[in-house]
Amino acid sequence: MAEYFHFATIARIAYLDNAKRQFKKLGYNESHLIDIDGAQAHIAANQERIVIAFRGTEPTEWNDLKADLYAFHDRGFHKGFHTEFLKLYEAINDLITKIADKQEKPRQLFITGHSLGGAMATVAGFYFPEAEKIYTFGAPRACSWSKSKTLLPEHIRVVNNNDIVPKVPFVWIGFKHTGNLHYLNFYGNVRNMSKWQRFKDGWRGRWKAIKKKVPFDGFYDHSMNEYCRFLEDGK
Repeated sequence: MAEYFHFATIARIAYLDNAKRQFKKLGYNESHLIDIDGAQAHIAANQERIVIAFRGTEPTEWNDLKADLYAFHDRGFHKGFHTEFLKLYEAINDLITKIADKQEKPRQLFITGHSLGGAMATVAGFYFPEAEKIYTFGAPRACSWSKSKTLLPEHIRVVNNNDIVPKVPFVWIGFKHTGNLHYLNFYGNVRNMSKWQRFKDGWRGRWKAIKKKVPFDGFYDHSMNEYCRFLEDGK
């Protein structure tokens, strides 16, 4: 669970504009922010790793909301997510090439993100097939059924209980998740559960939310802070 929490922390840091201090605390001596027309990604590096961390949805950013809503197909991808990623692709590729060229020893590449950032991280996995792993948290579906079968890097897809965002865009309009689901249950433990078990577990979360008078349990469970809180416990 330590790796899960590590990348969840990076996905949370990705929301910050000035994140160099936070990345240094995690052991990354080099970090850069790429910001192009509202799309953002941080590139962090140390002697062993290069990490691409995409920023998630900001409710006050129209560009983010537009990307979330633009649920059309584009070359096997969700058009909104694909468009946001392509804004950054060349700059990311150039930067990680420069970082990799600084030393002879190859470094492993990882990709991560939460929400919209998780969708962009999923798309990025198709453009960087050499990546070691993709870690996403509360990510929506980002590609078509046929495209989803061609992703090469291992995708660790973490979903917290009743998080509503991974349920969209809908399967019936042709979108599919990639990777292996790692489900955070009502108790905050990562479990491999059947659909029926997840259904029952979801009602545990809803019932607790009702008793606590929390009206939008699915949005509450989407919080990156909630992902980090549970994953830090490492159960």
